[in-house]
Amino acid sequence: MLGPAALASVSRRGSAVPVPPDLEEDRPLRRWLPLVVVVLVGVLFGLGGFTFVYAKGHSYLQDDPAVCGNCHIMDDHLDAWNKSSHKDVATCNDCHTPHDPVGKYVVKAKNGFWHSFYFTTGDFPDPLRITEGNHEVTEEACRYCHEDVTATIDHGGAPSEARLERDTEEAFTCTRCHRYVGHWVR
Repeated sequence: MLGPAALASVSRRGSAVPVPPDLEEDRPLRRWLPLVVVVLVGVLFGLGGFTFVYAKGHSYLQDDPAVCGNCHIMDDHLDAWNKSSHKDVATCNDCHTPHDPVGKYVVKAKNGFWHSFYFTTGDFPDPLRITEGNHEVTEEACRYCHEDVTATIDHGGAPSEARLERDTEEAFTCTRCHRYVGHWVR
């Protein structure tokens, strides 16, 4: 049991309740911490909400390719897509998001966050280059829409000597040969 010198007393309705000194020192922190947390969460949601509205975030939930032109750096990509062979058969989302609804919005949310971050900080490559993860999504989209062709390439017949030589240096992907099909921007 702690002695009287080690305990502080707090009066509660006329009775003295002993409180250890270390808890007595934490009381201001314990009183202000919830308020600080609420304010920080409010600021975070406020800035996030403002950014979402200002950047027309709701428009990114749709499949309209013009939305990709909201950022001026995408103008060349959008113009190139308008002239491409895919314009009449595929939108940006058909090639740059997974074909399942959950995966589609997970990728859109992730890309939306990082696009906002990089465009706000100005820390992005110009011209833009696709990330490895987004390249995998695009490769899967090619294979999804062109399954009959890719199945033949992947599993049909003996590969040529030239193809074997190429495949040892770099993985065999659709975009290795057809990288400018969707939009011709170098």
